[in-house]
Amino acid sequence: MTAVELRLHVQEPHRATTEWKQVKGIARRLHRHLNQEKVLRRIAAVNKPRASSADIQATFADFARTLGFESEKKGLFAGSEFALRPDYYLDLGEGGVLLEVERGKTTINNMDLLDFWKCHLCPGGRYLFLLVPRALRQNETMTPRNEFATVDRRLATFFQPGSYTNVRGLALFGY
Repeated sequence: MTAVELRLHVQEPHRATTEWKQVKGIARRLHRHLNQEKVLRRIAAVNKPRASSADIQATFADFARTLGFESEKKGLFAGSEFALRPDYYLDLGEGGVLLEVERGKTTINNMDLLDFWKCHLCPGGRYLFLLVPRALRQNETMTPRNEFATVDRRLATFFQPGSYTNVRGLALFGY
């Protein structure tokens, strides 16, 4: 079993804020949970070719709810022309955290960028928690693609001065 990896990115003006410290603490709690042996076993059992992101979500959904995340939160994009909903949402008061889980289409269909865009469009979305495979195999004979490293490299650019959006921080989990 391979441990779940965590990479944190935050815009420099928000690095020392109480809000980011709170978000970072929640990310670390989720990270510790995901790295429990029983959870790692469940993830390994479902992280196979042709598995869905829902299969991965099911391995930690109860814990996400104990952290305060709501599944498929409605109304976050009210007034938008797009019919969007996050996998999970955590309200922090003046903003919140969108939690998205990807599996097979992470970079092939640019779902990582879609999740970032979704957080950017969400009036309450200030932070994104994104779970992606460390190594992705679409079928049994395929050489694994290093999705986690690719997503990290792509999304890290949004946290460099001059490239900021309204997404203040990212917790990227590689399972």
